[in-house]
Amino acid sequence: MNKVEHIGIAVNNLEAAGSLYEKLLNTTIYKTEEIATEGVKTAFLQTGPNKIELLEALSADSPIAKFITQKGEGIHHIAFEVGDIVAEMARLKSEGFVLLSDEPKPGADNKLVCFVHPKSAGGVLVELVQERNI
Repeated sequence: MNKVEHIGIAVNNLEAAGSLYEKLLNTTIYKTEEIATEGVKTAFLQTGPNKIELLEALSADSPIAKFITQKGEGIHHIAFEVGDIVAEMARLKSEGFVLLSDEPKPGADNKLVCFVHPKSAGGVLVELVQERNI
């Protein structure tokens, strides 16, 4: 794993949270997008090398809605940049980690992604991300 790529924060209202984080971090949202397959709308902010991804549920049955219902708004996941997501997934599987998908999926911000189940990662939802070559 190369570096922390971003920290994901689950929010009820992307517009309100975006305004709050723009003030807090003294920067602006540089990108928003919907990832329909994950049931989420995202907004990204960056300050220096650090990125924050705000996540709002698109429906009541999305993973983000379920997370907020159970735990409230707050840190949802930590994402690590990897050079070869397929190789890293194989390595983690061989180490006994449980992955939430068998193949990387298209994610936000032009990335391929795969999540590591929190039960096998000390209670933390870990996301692997690799830049997509498109």
